Amino acid sequence: MAKENKKKNNDTITKDSPGKKTKKAKAKKEDINEVKEQLSTEKDRVLRLSAEFENYKKRKQRESDEFKKFANETIFRQLLTVVDNLERAISSTQKNSDEGGLLEGVKLTHKEIIKLFETFNVKPVEAENQPFDPNFHQAVTQEETDSFPENTVSKVLQKGYLLHDRLIRPAMVVVSKKVEKKEKEKKEN
Repeated sequence: MAKENKKKNNDTITKDSPGKKTKKAKAKKEDINEVKEQLSTEKDRVLRLSAEFENYKKRKQRESDEFKKFANETIFRQLLTVVDNLERAISSTQKNSDEGGLLEGVKLTHKEIIKLFETFNVKPVEAENQPFDPNFHQAVTQEETDSFPENTVSKVLQKGYLLHDRLIRPAMVVVSKKVEKKEKEKKEN
């Protein structure tokens, strides 16, 4: 009887073994495929995260460069009034040339401030005899004249300035306008 039980056990093992092995192999393949899919998904996620991080670093670098470029804007705005006062002093002492030393001192101060502006890329806006551009000029008044084409800056009352390519103060200007006398005379005739 022991021999028969042994034989039955061996038969069951051999009969069950091939079926169990195929089920186990299928389960292992499914597990491996599932792990591969998860790995592929995680790999894609890591690649996207890496690309997003690189974009973030580039954007932050651009923002940092932009900040550095225009960080001194408020300082230069305040210095502009000093330059304006010096220019007025130079203008008034040139008319009354009694104070030669004062004029020289003011001119030297003005020259140094202009050098400072150039160092930091602060440039005056070209305005006189230029076509009126509301992006760079602030019209204070209009002047009837035949000396300039219409909508041309005939006088600069206060200089405008750029920091790099950004306008920090528009030029205050007088804009030319056609003389209307000729038109009135034509209407009267």
